[in-house]
Amino acid sequence: MMLKKWSLLVAVTVMWAQVQAKSYVLILVDDLGYMDIGAYNPKSFYETPNIDALAKSGVKFTDGYAANPVCSPTRFGIQTGRYPTRKDCTNFFSGRRGGKFASAPLHDRLDHDEVTIAEALREQGYATFFAGKWHLGPTEEFWPKKHGYDVNAGGFAKGGPYGGKKYFSPYGNPRLSDGPDGEHLPDRLATETCNFMEANKGKPFFAMLSFYSVHTPLIGRPDLVEKYRKKAGKISGQEFGDEEQVFGKKPRKVRILQKHAVYAAMVEAMDQAVGKVMKKVTELGLDDEVVICFTSDNGGLSTSEGSPTSNLPLRGGKGWIYEGGIREPFIVKWPGVTKAGTVSSVPVMSTDFMPTFVNASGGKVKAKIDGVDLMPLLKGGELKREALFWHYPHYSNQGGFPSGAVRMGDWKLVERYEDGRVHLYNLKDDPGELKDLKEGNEALVKSMRAKLHAWYKETDAKFLQPKKGQKEKPWRP
Repeated sequence: MMLKKWSLLVAVTVMWAQVQAKSYVLILVDDLGYMDIGAYNPKSFYETPNIDALAKSGVKFTDGYAANPVCSPTRFGIQTGRYPTRKDCTNFFSGRRGGKFASAPLHDRLDHDEVTIAEALREQGYATFFAGKWHLGPTEEFWPKKHGYDVNAGGFAKGGPYGGKKYFSPYGNPRLSDGPDGEHLPDRLATETCNFMEANKGKPFFAMLSFYSVHTPLIGRPDLVEKYRKKAGKISGQEFGDEEQVFGKKPRKVRILQKHAVYAAMVEAMDQAVGKVMKKVTELGLDDEVVICFTSDNGGLSTSEGSPTSNLPLRGGKGWIYEGGIREPFIVKWPGVTKAGTVSSVPVMSTDFMPTFVNASGGKVKAKIDGVDLMPLLKGGELKREALFWHYPHYSNQGGFPSGAVRMGDWKLVERYEDGRVHLYNLKDDPGELKDLKEGNEALVKSMRAKLHAWYKETDAKFLQPKKGQKEKPWRP
């Protein structure tokens, strides 16, 4: 009799756990800037009603960060919960551009010994799905289905879609069948996500919708392009800033006014695709069961390749260690946990999704990770983390310099890798990082720099190399 009661108790416990298990939808946008959506910038030129509604329904983090100012490293961090520095995955895969010195060595794949968020959740009985941009390995051996995803709709080696009209069918994507002629890629990826959710609504699932938007090539839906051309025609003002004013002595033209019609069309189409997924969750009766998170992989493109957006008042953009390159929209809607309309200024990072989801699913993160479980914070408590770190030992295509950074509280220290110069900013008073406060704060600089250098050592960080035959050597910590 006791054995039967125990078996019944175990069965009930398992059933309760299954009922309590949440499904997760993680939405990642490529190159979306912090100031590109209305929830963070009410004066944004772009219209994003669906993302704005998502922000109002959960927690909007004002100080959410990507793990790196370019794409592949941040994607590595999301999948593993680890700093990309630990595996030398510190630039977009294939990015080996040099400058005054040669860039640091680059490892260009997500190795199989890394435990991904999909693998950890699948161990807990989750169905797993990936749609869109992957960019984490050179061959099929490193694509999503080799890293724990049951379904891969469009994820392959290239960052693309580059050239032509590959934002529209025919896509030329080896993991996404072509749709009707002219079908739009963001909408198609949303449809694939909706179909997966419907097919798996009876059990917990993890769906990652990783848009190719709003990355170049700058190609938008003609109807939306026309809409924003009319809107842009009513806006006057200087579109590009003075290099000295915005970037000191760095010779880079930077956009300071949002009015790029094609980019705006791309942003709104992406927002519509997000809305399609949100609507499907409601239609399936899963509003109380599905966690929806939204973020970007790096800052908006403001200093090259058409410079389509402005991140002001944040400094820099994609490819820069300044806030414009690493601070991102970061939204979490967690039914039964988060309160609608909550705003948090606690610094969080994209590496935090992995441990948060896995722990909440009843699993255990077995590998050494750097992300932290956000659940205490989501419930209104505190987050115990002393610092956040960044390491970018490369010359970015967007003009960003090789550098590292550490944030502790309101303070951020930036360290340049060519010569070791440092800059200190108070982000609460100066989010635009225009006032270098290192003079007069020598003790703080010393302390933060020591913390950053200890992290370099702990993660086995690599640095700039002299070019072949070059006598001058780059700085070393």
